[in-house]
Amino acid sequence: MPRADAPDPAALKDFRRIPGVGPSVALDLWSLGLRRVDDLRGRDPEELYARLEKLAGCHVDRCMVYVLRCAVYFAETPDPEPQRLKWWNWKD
Repeated sequence: MPRADAPDPAALKDFRRIPGVGPSVALDLWSLGLRRVDDLRGRDPEELYARLEKLAGCHVDRCMVYVLRCAVYFAETPDPEPQRLKWWNWKD
């Protein structure tokens, strides 16, 4: 029987629908307590990034905040603009 905190393969697959999210970032989202793409709605990407750094116990590359911005946009936008689905377009 899987552990309660073990990542759910279906949830990880759901996260990978988000452009720019691969296996590693999907696991990061899981470790933040998110369980599906819809859980990103209304979230603050900067706050998620800060929590991820705290969980990692070290600096996380700033590119991750760009991916998180893109992910929140994807979750909140029914008909997203293709250019806004590229994480590098979310740079500071």
